[in-house]
Amino acid sequence: MYRFLEQTTDGYMTRNVKTVVRDLNMLELSEMFERDDFNGYPVEEDGQVVGIVTKFDILKCFAFTPSQMVPRYLDLMNRKVGDVMTPEFIYVRPDTRLTRVLQLMVEHRIRSIIVLDGAQKLVGIIAREDVITALKATSRD
Repeated sequence: MYRFLEQTTDGYMTRNVKTVVRDLNMLELSEMFERDDFNGYPVEEDGQVVGIVTKFDILKCFAFTPSQMVPRYLDLMNRKVGDVMTPEFIYVRPDTRLTRVLQLMVEHRIRSIIVLDGAQKLVGIIAREDVITALKATSRD
């Protein structure tokens, strides 16, 4: 376990990150989730990350209240990513220790975290599975 304490995001993050844009509709997004089996996508605009959209954001569209009219499925799925994304997101840097990543994931109950460099450019994403891989790899000694 002591080796895990020294590990950083850079060694375990996914570098080739698929992103989406604000004007993608929810139907296209849901198809991407199904095809890629991801939990979330960074939302990019002009080379900058402006938010994150997750499977949970799609589910929130269907959380109705008793006083609300229930819209048609396709009406909801024609909404845009920009309408449902989370613009305030947690991110880490490549040199962030995995202990901090793990702490953020547990504290905020999130499945993945965007990785930005010093210039705030997207360089990767780190998911729960990546942290578990690191835990296994460093426990072998």
